Amino acid sequence: MTVNLAKGQQVSLTKSGGGTLSAVRMGLGWQAAPRRGLFGRRTREIDLDASAVLFAAGDLVDVVFFQHLISNDGSVRHTGDNLVGGVGQGGDDESILVDLQRVPVHVDQIVFTVNSFTGQTFAEVENAFCRLVDETNGQELARHTLTGGGPYTAQIMAKVHRSGDGWAMTAIGAPAAGRTFKDLMPAIGSHL
Repeated sequence: MTVNLAKGQQVSLTKSGGGTLSAVRMGLGWQAAPRRGLFGRRTREIDLDASAVLFAAGDLVDVVFFQHLISNDGSVRHTGDNLVGGVGQGGDDESILVDLQRVPVHVDQIVFTVNSFTGQTFAEVENAFCRLVDETNGQELARHTLTGGGPYTAQIMAKVHRSGDGWAMTAIGAPAAGRTFKDLMPAIGSHL
């Protein structure tokens, strides 16, 4: 059963039958919003990019994004850059896989961001979502929908963080501006 997360809502990442999750996938999907043109409706290609920023006690230790697809320790892996989107109906256009059992013990938070590399705002994007999936069985655990569009080119979507002996996910949903995760670093700090 999927939990639709509201901004700031937290969900525990323990399995319903007990135990903790061992591997999760953060998926990102989107479609370009149709525009009216001289020759009818058409869409413009939009390149959204998913990134995972790894922190230890508030310090940046690694990042996984379209130019660095695997974390230095191998626990986080980006499946590749999608330059146009298009699935946006529940499937993922970009994915980041996290092997929670392999994440080094000093890494306590992984923040997921989305950026419009081509500079379009989220007002030009439809059906954008970020979701967390149990990678062992494909079950969608949580979904955060990018709603409201607006004049923003980036979003700090969610974070996975240590909680007791396991992990939890918090939906952040904070709009921001920037073409890459680097542009978001000051904004990310307030969510750690």
